[in-house]
Amino acid sequence: MGLSPNCGPRRDGAVPDIIVLHYTAMPDWTAARDWLCNPDAEVSAHYIVSEQGDVVQLVAEDQRAWHAGAGSWGDVTDINSRSIGIELSNNGSSPFAVPLMDALEVLLPAIIDRWAIPASRVIAHSDLAPGRKIDPGARFDWARLVRSGLAVAATATRAVTCDADAFVRDARTIGYTADTDATTLLSAFRLRHRQGHVGPLDGWDCALTADLAARFPVAKFGRTS
Repeated sequence: MGLSPNCGPRRDGAVPDIIVLHYTAMPDWTAARDWLCNPDAEVSAHYIVSEQGDVVQLVAEDQRAWHAGAGSWGDVTDINSRSIGIELSNNGSSPFAVPLMDALEVLLPAIIDRWAIPASRVIAHSDLAPGRKIDPGARFDWARLVRSGLAVAATATRAVTCDADAFVRDARTIGYTADTDATTLLSAFRLRHRQGHVGPLDGWDCALTADLAARFPVAKFGRTS
């Protein structure tokens, strides 16, 4: 049994097929843990990982934790019923601690194996809620997870013609289905797949989304129950 009362049964017999990564945005991981266990907070996550690499389970994996809020990924709109939420202790502006990342690289494969979750469905909170959320943010080391086979990245090697309609279509194909405008969508996509880049949509954004859409269409990797 987990430590947080902020949970309940997964709805309609759902099982987790998405992992959502968050940051705590708090300077003290124990304060974040206590908040996630406070009934007044009405938020929780399945796990929290400290800067020192401590992994604390707060909600049983077969239960519905309250971590994602409003948003969607592919055809999934009740993200909480279909996901495992992991809170990472980070203030949002600093690099993620090495012991934390080491611990995450141990935790993720175990969850992935237990629930047969594809690496393409390890996502950011900002992926499912563009504009509303930005965590785990621009400092999170997605490339490290990709190298370990725990997340996916585009392999485009050259820019293509910039096509705004194609960008939106391909972004939705890989999962970005939340109701938002194209500018907000672009910002969310870059937080995950092109960190640090700013400015208007360009041919590299279009190449990256096209590559991901060809290899990881969300419908291919989702579940219907």
